Formats: sequence, C-alpha cells, structure tokens
Amino acid sequence: MRDVYVVGAGLTPVGNHWRLGIRDLAVQASIKAMEAADNPKIDYIVVANALSGIVDGQENLGALISDYLGMIGTPSLKVEAAGASGAAAAVTAAGLIKSGMADNVLLVGVEKMTDYTALEDSNMALSTSIEREYEAFFGATLESLHAMVMRSYMRKYNVEEEAFAAVPVLMHEHASTNPYAQFKFKLKRESYMRSPYLAEPLKLLDAPSIGDGAAAVILSVSPNSPGGAVRVSSWGQATDHVSLYMRKSVTEFPAVRLAVKRALERADLKLSDISFYKIHDSSSVAALIEIEEMGLTERGKAIELVDSEDSRRNGSTPINPDGGLKARGHPLGATGVYQIAETYLQLTDKAEGTQVSGARRALLLSAGGLASNVVVHVLERV
Repeated sequence: MRDVYVVGAGLTPVGNHWRLGIRDLAVQASIKAMEAADNPKIDYIVVANALSGIVDGQENLGALISDYLGMIGTPSLKVEAAGASGAAAAVTAAGLIKSGMADNVLLVGVEKMTDYTALEDSNMALSTSIEREYEAFFGATLESLHAMVMRSYMRKYNVEEEAFAAVPVLMHEHASTNPYAQFKFKLKRESYMRSPYLAEPLKLLDAPSIGDGAAAVILSVSPNSPGGAVRVSSWGQATDHVSLYMRKSVTEFPAVRLAVKRALERADLKLSDISFYKIHDSSSVAALIEIEEMGLTERGKAIELVDSEDSRRNGSTPINPDGGLKARGHPLGATGVYQIAETYLQLTDKAEGTQVSGARRALLLSAGGLASNVVVHVLERV
C-alpha cells in the first residue's frame, strides 16, 4: 500500500472563542493547513468532532465545512470517537490515501465547547463518552470516574494527593511557551494543592478545562511540500469495556498497552526509537497510567518520570512538549488532530517555542472515554 505523509498544518489557539462558530474555527485552521502545503487539490475532507450535535445543535459537519471552504462537490464526512475522534479521523483519512481513493485529504478537527456555560450541561455532554444506562444515568460523570481511578491508584501504590501535582506542573511548564496554548503560565505545587475538588480526590487542576479550537493537517501520497513532510509510519487502535465497573482493574488501561504494541510492531520500532511522546492527559492519574501502560516505567512509578528532568523537552523522554490536554487545551474531538499538527511542526523544526531538538520520531496517544477507545500513531521525520 501507499505511504502517507503530513505535508501541512494549521492551528487556532485553544480558548474561549465567543465570536467564532464551529464552522469559522474549522475554516480558519483548514485554510492555514492548505496554504502551508501550497494549496494541493483536495480529494476528500475528513472532519473530527465529538460534541457538535449536543453542544452546538449542528451535525452534518462534513457538508457544512466543505460548503464554507468553497469546496462544494468534494466528498466529506465526520468521524466521532469521543476524545479519540481526531486520531480516529486520521486513521480514516490515511486509509483513503493508502487504498488509492484519494491523493490528498484535508483532516480537520474542531470543537466548540463554550456554548455550554453551565457546569451541569458540560458534564452531561462529556458524560456521553461513558456508559449511559448503567453509569451516567445514576449520576456518574467522566470526572467522577477519573476520581475513582485516582483513589484506587493512591491506595494501590501508596501515593499522596500532592504527588499528582507533577503532571499539571509539567504540562503548564511546557505550555507556557506555546503560542497556541489555552493556559500559557507556569503552575506551582502550592496552587495545585489549593485548587478545589471536582470529585475528591480529583482536583480542578488535575483535569483540562472547557475550550474551543480547531486544527487541520493535509495528508498526502506525495512527500513533496514547500514546508516539508512527515511520514505517518503506522497506527494502532484498541478498545476496552466502556463501563468502568466491568474492568478487571481500574488502575490499568489495557487498550493503551495493546494500541501502542500494534503501532510499534507495524512500524518495526521500539520505544527507544521514539524521540518524544504525546499522551492523552485527560486527568493526572490517566496520564500516569498511560505512561506505565506504554512501558516507559514500572506500574506505580510514572510520577518519578514526570517529576524528573527526563520528561522535559530537553530530557531523554520528553512528554507532551506542547503542554498536553491540561494546558495546551482539550477541544475534545479536535485534540487528536492538534497532536498530529504539533508533531508535524516538531518534526519539520517549526515548533515555535516548543521545539524538541533533534526529534526524529514521535508516538501519539489519543483516548476516548476512560481509555475505552485508544488510537496511537507513530510519525517520523522524512
């Protein structure tokens, strides 16, 4: 099958875009990506989104965005996989190229989340990614399930609340120099400890905030691009029980382990071949479990890595050099495309303010729900 390359990227800053609608954000990012790739002929548009039908009252995003891009007639569709929507859409877009159905695909992820301002409404929308009948119906939210996992992790590995500060501190440190980040400031551990609980022991600063944003990339069969090209070396995907109560262990994410294994094996690579990692830090404890499932540390030891210089941009194992979901922002369905766009900039030495020096390969992990649908990509410098 044919190789797939990322040949252009466009991003909007993550934040509260009160004056921009979902189509405005998507169009802005798409135009930037197409211009960066020297405006190739687009054969297909793939849109990643998770909540537009609930929050914005707008579905049929494929047709909507092709319309407002002035690309009437171009085939277009939407892909949804909760927080993994962007990465799942990338699998779809790459598949179109590998199969020969398209030579150039515009992949755009977009989410407009701030149209829901009430906490209750936001929780309801986000809880569509968990089991509706037997979890959400009885009052469980995505955050409360993260809190249960966090409590279990603390007991199992004898971890104190304060230790989890290592994750948001790292993410804010990296985001502080990212021009597209939602929160461009560093965070002190004292501030973390003073933050209120969302669901004890999960604190406000353990989780990403609501935000709007769009990211777009051009996937192509050809590596010829004025801005450089990055190869999509492989991807892997796996699923788990959607319901937390059905799992054998709430402190393990086997879908992460399986998806990483599949992606590395398909690329014939090892973890030691990876220059930096993008993880799906939908909570501090989720970030730690993902690091352990990847095989970067033993179980219960991820905090030591995150708290060390190794996890920094200039370290041996850089993690989320752009700030991750916590600080760059988490516009749900767009996050996976942000990861790909940011990695393209990294591997073509254009990551303003966040560059990992000498990076050759990156592993990108995106998770829907509580790691019930996990997609992993490996991208490589050409």
